[in-house]
Amino acid sequence: MARMGAVELLAEPVELRCGAKLPHRIAKSALSEQLGDRRNRPSAELVELYRTWARGGSGLLCTGNVMVDPAALGEPRNVALPEKPDAAEYRTWADAVSGTDAQLWVQLNHPGRQSPRFLSRQPVAPSAVPFESRGIRSVFAPPRELTGDEIEAIIDRFALAAMTFVEAGFGGVQLHGAHGYLISQFLSPLTNRRTDVWGQRRSRFLLEVVRAVRGAIGDHVPLSVKLNSADFQRGGFTEEESLAVVRELGEAGIDLLEVSGGTYERAAMMGMTRESTSRREAYFLDYATKARKVTDVALMVTGGFSTADGMADAVRFGALDVIGLGRPLTVAPDLVGRLLDGEEIGAERLCPKTGVKLADSWLEIQWHTQQMHRIAAGKPVDRRRGALRSLVHAGVSDPLNAFRRVRG
Repeated sequence: MARMGAVELLAEPVELRCGAKLPHRIAKSALSEQLGDRRNRPSAELVELYRTWARGGSGLLCTGNVMVDPAALGEPRNVALPEKPDAAEYRTWADAVSGTDAQLWVQLNHPGRQSPRFLSRQPVAPSAVPFESRGIRSVFAPPRELTGDEIEAIIDRFALAAMTFVEAGFGGVQLHGAHGYLISQFLSPLTNRRTDVWGQRRSRFLLEVVRAVRGAIGDHVPLSVKLNSADFQRGGFTEEESLAVVRELGEAGIDLLEVSGGTYERAAMMGMTRESTSRREAYFLDYATKARKVTDVALMVTGGFSTADGMADAVRFGALDVIGLGRPLTVAPDLVGRLLDGEEIGAERLCPKTGVKLADSWLEIQWHTQQMHRIAAGKPVDRRRGALRSLVHAGVSDPLNAFRRVRG
């Protein structure tokens, strides 16, 4: 059995600045489900997936990428807000957590230049900066620089999306400001080379989105931001800059900050090997400790946690308030409930390896996505699913396809 002190600590409610309470300290972090229908609306399978996770004990469920512009998709099966949204279309999804203590928050995003060629011939970005890597450039077309009016319109889309999902019954909103998507692109000097107000202060776009969303959802609905601790690229968004943004976000009134890192070009969030993943996770915890010194916003860190004792130790250390679990919940959707019951169970890593770094990065995504799709279809998890079967199922023809469905 896990130390009961650990279970009791993890079972403690977390009160957020806005007055809302999370039922306990373990959350399901965002995973790109790829379960929107052909019109980019929530499918019945998506609802079933979240119903299963809610019944499995997660206190907070963050959805995967919900795109605020239907013309700007990161993946073909993203849920995306239509031009004229109707909150009623999302109520069944919101109701997936009914009968449980779980809160369901929508993660809102815009891909910026990270919209593949087969979805967007000319994506938009803060500046017209293509990817440096020739391989990645073969997947993503060079972006066009946004005009000032277009930037304002995107801010309005974030606010409209937030209001729509809250009206539908979602308990909170998370803004995806990490992993090289549009908000992250505005923050980085590598991708934001503007000389106007949006470039002179690179945090302005994120802060304006926060302001607009807060105005749309009110003061008592939780508002979260997922932020890169750094881009891990030379000349990119640094830890020092990130901590300055953390301070600004605290002053702007967000309720929960989730720590992450990396971009498509430097994919720290994907974890190419177990060794690099462990270094990344230690870095995120170290960063969270520094962030604690500049803000009193509740902090969430995802990745690397395998036991209740280890999770509780991180909380006791003071680095974070909320433990995020992602891929472990695709193989054990009831993991959180079992941990909180004191069961001696770990967050397993079962994905097979090929030994080819780029292929394994793609495999890691596809293997877990396929497990989510099994859960959504009411099927049991296939823990023995092999690398070849997963790659063939995904239709991989070459390793560069790895970048077509990288999640948020």
